[in-house]
Amino acid sequence: MKKLVMFSMLSIFCLMFVLVSGQGVVGAEDMVITFWTHEDPNRMELETRYIQEFEAANPGIKIERVLNSSAKMPELLLTAFAANQGPHIFNTQIEDAYAYIVYGRVAPVDLEAAGYASYDALRDAYMQKVLDSVTIDGKVYGLPLELTNWCVFVNKNVFRSAGLDPDKDYPKTWEEMMSVSEKLVIRDGDILIRRGFDFRYPYYLVSIMPMVEQLGGKLISDDGTTAIVNDDAWLKFLSYMAEWGPNGKNLGSPTYTNARKLFNANNNDIAMCMTGLYQEERIRADNEEFYNSGEWMVVPYPQFENAVQEVASCYYGHYYMVNSQKPAEEQAAAWKFIAFMLSHPEEYLQKVGLIQPTKALMASETFKNTPYGEVFAADMEKGHIVYYAENSAKMQELLKEAIESVMLGGIEPAEALETLKTKAQEVLDME
Repeated sequence: MKKLVMFSMLSIFCLMFVLVSGQGVVGAEDMVITFWTHEDPNRMELETRYIQEFEAANPGIKIERVLNSSAKMPELLLTAFAANQGPHIFNTQIEDAYAYIVYGRVAPVDLEAAGYASYDALRDAYMQKVLDSVTIDGKVYGLPLELTNWCVFVNKNVFRSAGLDPDKDYPKTWEEMMSVSEKLVIRDGDILIRRGFDFRYPYYLVSIMPMVEQLGGKLISDDGTTAIVNDDAWLKFLSYMAEWGPNGKNLGSPTYTNARKLFNANNNDIAMCMTGLYQEERIRADNEEFYNSGEWMVVPYPQFENAVQEVASCYYGHYYMVNSQKPAEEQAAAWKFIAFMLSHPEEYLQKVGLIQPTKALMASETFKNTPYGEVFAADMEKGHIVYYAENSAKMQELLKEAIESVMLGGIEPAEALETLKTKAQEVLDME
């Protein structure tokens, strides 16, 4: 009898735990909307409040949020959707998400639930071309949590410690980036104790493809039939990366901690990093003294001295999308929740540093008063949307292989280029 009573009590306890865990108490009649998103402490705090406000205004709907790292999200989504167990709502970079649109795994925006009279009205609310990457046959399949480009953050203290004037000596060209970094690095043998700058490994489509384009190269030809265009441009780029790496001038490497993650601490281990406007609020959250010190600044994406065209960092979007396999009423609830979150663009900018590129936000005083907002806006004018296609994840993997082979593997740039051309063409021909 005691065992039966203990078992019953344990069962009740477990049931209570399940019911009260997550965002709130889940009733028997509640509709539960699963929401997968990437980790960001500033955004998490803000969206916790949005979830609570939405649930209070919409009794019977519960939002179950699951946080993952942005790096792991593509694999987790791929596994979940392969098992037909994808979440109601998810966001990931467009180069990883585009295939879900092509293969019909996400639903078009529910206009009524999202509060728009038509797709034309929806598109008119955003800056030009912002929704192009999520539009097929006139329908829009995602709404932007953020549209992000990367510029270069500079630690003025580190520059001065090396006898450099940050306002005059910050690198405007990639050649200057190498020479300035040589003056900034501190080594213990072959180990870099302090780096001048390092690249955003492994986000090569966003951060490094523009370097190739500056030299006249392309990932895919204009007619879409040829991969890796203009050998000279690619060879110059791969040679630059080989010289940058451990077997060249030893200025940086994919094996080190991401420079962006070190920058905020102001620990004299990184002088410059490439990152987005969101970094500003992360500096404030991580190191308010450094944020308020005036000892950091943002400068444009560098250009090669012999560039044939001026190209800045690509911009990418994290778009909220809704699983097309879910029941229609749950899809509508999901879009309603997404629209509610995205009705606060100025707060996202002020507290998280994310740009949700509505016309209203870009014209607002809030955006105009954002530190270095004009640098990001000017660079965005010089950039373009990141390459996105069914094969974009594979193309990024091939870029990683080529770049890291010359940096770490001692492979000659010409050999790496031939391998890249062959494999990229095979991927393109498979479409």
